[in-house]
Amino acid sequence: MADVERQNAPTVTGAHNGAIMASCLVEVDESSAVVRLTGVLDAAGAEAVRGALLTRLADRPGPVVADVTGLRFVEPAGRGIFADIRREVADWPAADLLLCDPTAAGPTQPDSAAAGPAHSDSALDGVPAWPTLDGALAAIATTPLAAVLTAELAPAVGAARQARDLVNTGCERWGMPTLADPACIAITEMVNNVVAHAQTPMTVRLAPQETTLHLAVRDHSPRRPTFAGISPPSRAGGRGLLLIDTVTRRWGSSAVGDGKVVWCVLHPDDEAL
Repeated sequence: MADVERQNAPTVTGAHNGAIMASCLVEVDESSAVVRLTGVLDAAGAEAVRGALLTRLADRPGPVVADVTGLRFVEPAGRGIFADIRREVADWPAADLLLCDPTAAGPTQPDSAAAGPAHSDSALDGVPAWPTLDGALAAIATTPLAAVLTAELAPAVGAARQARDLVNTGCERWGMPTLADPACIAITEMVNNVVAHAQTPMTVRLAPQETTLHLAVRDHSPRRPTFAGISPPSRAGGRGLLLIDTVTRRWGSSAVGDGKVVWCVLHPDDEAL
């Protein structure tokens, strides 16, 4: 039997078409990529759903399928949350959000991944959707995650070296030699920030996406990095984010349910002489 974790979004009570609005129930299937959402989703519950889905995406490499078959939307803000989440994880390594939405205008054979995703006429646009769960899972199965590396590290001396070893392995495996040095600089600073500030266990993940390399470090501290530009010479420290900003095409951070993900993207064109 699948191991399912249930999370309740905040309960909001009030009249809606003469009924009492219930909370949105989030069920995370730990044995698969599926997160089931049931109940009523309004603006108050949307942020809780966002946090639950981002946390699942941070903890599991690969696409996640949000099954909205049993979900009812009462406000536009609730519908837009899925496209927002997909944009949020676009630069994470090996992460994407798909939908199982029975209102999607499905292909003739919706269970066939080859038929491609369907898109509903609703405000869920911007997120690939299949009218059946089997169809969405088949789509994931056609693109297995061979190109992703992950390491669980303790916040201790030596963590940055282990992360660099992982980066060098990935760059060699994926034919990205020009990105090895800048990626090692970026991952060193990202990991050292966890060791120095968050002081929690961390997950280091990297994956290629066409010609770019995507790195991420997930920790369990809510404190997100802030970059205010070049530090004055008289200030001790504070140059780690400058290094990340210098060697990467773009970088950022995302709050998840019990911490954050700091990510960056490296492009080979930036290393051209």
